[in-house]
Amino acid sequence: MAKQEDIFKKVISHAKEYGYIFSSSEIYDGLSAVYDYGHNGVELKKNLRDYWWQSMVQMHQNIVGLDAAILMHPTTWKASGHVDAFNDPLIDNKTSKKRYRADVLIEDYAEKLQQKANKEITKAKKRFGDSFDEAQFIATNPRVVKYLEEKKAILKRMGQSLEKEDLADVKALIEELGIADPETGSKEWTDVRQFNLMFGTKLGASAENATDLYLRPETAQGIFVNFLNVQKTGRMKIPFGIAQTGKAFRNEIVARQFIFRMREFEQMEMQYFVQPGEEMKWYEYWKQTRLNWHLSLGLGKENYRYHDHDKLAHYANAAADIEFNFPFGFKELEGIHSRTDFDLKAHEEHSGKKLQFFDPEKKENYVPYVVETSVGLDRLFLAVFSKSLMDEQLEDGSIRTVLKLPAVVAPVKAAILPLVKKDGLPEVANTIFDDLKWDFNITYDEKDAIGRRYRRQDANGTPLCFTIDHDTLTDNQVTVRDRDTMQQERIPINEIKLKVQEKVAVKHWLKR
Repeated sequence: MAKQEDIFKKVISHAKEYGYIFSSSEIYDGLSAVYDYGHNGVELKKNLRDYWWQSMVQMHQNIVGLDAAILMHPTTWKASGHVDAFNDPLIDNKTSKKRYRADVLIEDYAEKLQQKANKEITKAKKRFGDSFDEAQFIATNPRVVKYLEEKKAILKRMGQSLEKEDLADVKALIEELGIADPETGSKEWTDVRQFNLMFGTKLGASAENATDLYLRPETAQGIFVNFLNVQKTGRMKIPFGIAQTGKAFRNEIVARQFIFRMREFEQMEMQYFVQPGEEMKWYEYWKQTRLNWHLSLGLGKENYRYHDHDKLAHYANAAADIEFNFPFGFKELEGIHSRTDFDLKAHEEHSGKKLQFFDPEKKENYVPYVVETSVGLDRLFLAVFSKSLMDEQLEDGSIRTVLKLPAVVAPVKAAILPLVKKDGLPEVANTIFDDLKWDFNITYDEKDAIGRRYRRQDANGTPLCFTIDHDTLTDNQVTVRDRDTMQQERIPINEIKLKVQEKVAVKHWLKR
């Protein structure tokens, strides 16, 4: 655990040192669970958003985009259920006075059981080698079976209790498991109670006449209320999708783990409208499609897993998370939900307007069912950044810190480095820079020895470095150095653009 904590601290430190993430309003001691993205962070975030958008909208003829307003009519949130049911179960520790989400405490306990099972499996793999049958071992080893059955029973009970709003049983489960305050070890808990997460605001010139509004807690409802607008103007036929990225706001009482859980965050969502009865087919399709998209970033298949929900939201008939192995363990990265027809029917009821699709083949109107994919952009940023940051021991015994970001989303694609600041080398380097800047975000660096500059670009996540030396003046070639392998080769100046393109092109990554 200490090692994981050290890794996470290094991630946070590196993110600040290299201009990726700062605490918001830091000169005023910051604002809890609110962060600013620096000059490199904003580029990485933009590139991740673009990579999602291109794969979701540009690659699908039947998916289009939308940018709905953050402020919406207040009845929107009554219809969606957020006014009455958008709550977190919170519990206070009497000794430490700290407040926690009760479900997260229980999920963390269950995850420790999974880790114990994984430890047994890893030991067995080493013991039996190539002859190891993992599936049989998981099904028959008494310890592993015990750990996994206990985990399943705990999560099932919690899910049922939360669904029935039996908060007393949630507290009883915490006490029965002996769950302690993570900071103090105290087991003195208050009762569990619900807390609504929406931020309220006012619309109007005067307090007396102002309308009570909410900052949207999710982007999905902007899609649902625009269903007919998009369907008719885009002449969309079922099945079709509407995609959106944008800010959402939740008054998280227990915001923690850096940018994993924030009060102001960005979502990337797609609502896929389907014929009733076909929702499970599309639910399974999007589960696999979204996992394949994450795998295309090359962070390692072992770092992803599915988690099927034991407790379903009031609108869903199926739900699963794609979880990622963050420095603090496996946590939700993206949710895939079969939302049935709840949202469109709820907005029909509250607005008095029909939100239906006329099927020309069936010659009938019906309310479509919806399959949702929803990924947190900030969580995706943290997943990519944390898994890319590593220390490597080199052949000479030295350690280099390198940020092996997927080149397709790296903030800076290439660095142009004149070997020295004289003899005409900067002039050639600037000519190359001026040519490449039209197509890529690149940087120019002439300060310090070339080895130091390489290390600086490694730590910054720059995939390629092009060094202009004295031979360049006669052979029109440069040295290209790869960040991940540190291998170097000479290539002609007129091939530099192609070299960068091959490294960072979206199609090369999405087709993997």
